[in-house]
Amino acid sequence: MTDFLIVIYPWTKAFHIMSVISWMAGLFYLPRLFVHHVEQASVNQAMASVFEMMEVKLLRAIMNPAFIATWVFGLCLVFTPGIVDWTEIWPWTKAGAVLVMTWFHHWLGWRRRDLLNGTNTWTGRQFRMMNELPTVLMVIIVLSVVVRF
Repeated sequence: MTDFLIVIYPWTKAFHIMSVISWMAGLFYLPRLFVHHVEQASVNQAMASVFEMMEVKLLRAIMNPAFIATWVFGLCLVFTPGIVDWTEIWPWTKAGAVLVMTWFHHWLGWRRRDLLNGTNTWTGRQFRMMNELPTVLMVIIVLSVVVRF
C-alpha cells in the first residue's frame, strides 16, 4: 500500500490542494451569508428564505464534499512514507489547526440549523468576528507546511 501512495503522491497532493481551496472558500463565505441573513431577514422576511437556500447549498454541495476530500487526501499524504516527520513541530501545529478548522466547519452547521429553526442568538457583528477564524487557521497551516517551523 505504501508503494502505491508513493506512486500517486503528486496526484494526492494536487487533489488535496484543490479540495482545501474549495473548503476554505466555503469557510470564508458561509459566515458572511450568516451576517447578511441575520441583518436582512429582520427587515425583509422573503430574504430569509433566499439566504437559507444559499446556505444549505453551500454547505451540502460544496463545503461538506470538500471537507471530506480534504481529510481523505490529507490522510493519504500523512501515510505516504517520507512526507511527514512527526518528530518536528510543524505537523503538530498543522494538525491542531486542521482540527480547529474541522470544529469551525461543524460550528457553522450548528449555526445554520439555529437560523433555520429561528433559535439563532448570534448577531451580525459576532458572525463577522467569527469569520476571521479561518484566516488565522489558514496562516498557521500554510506557515507550518511551507516554513516547517
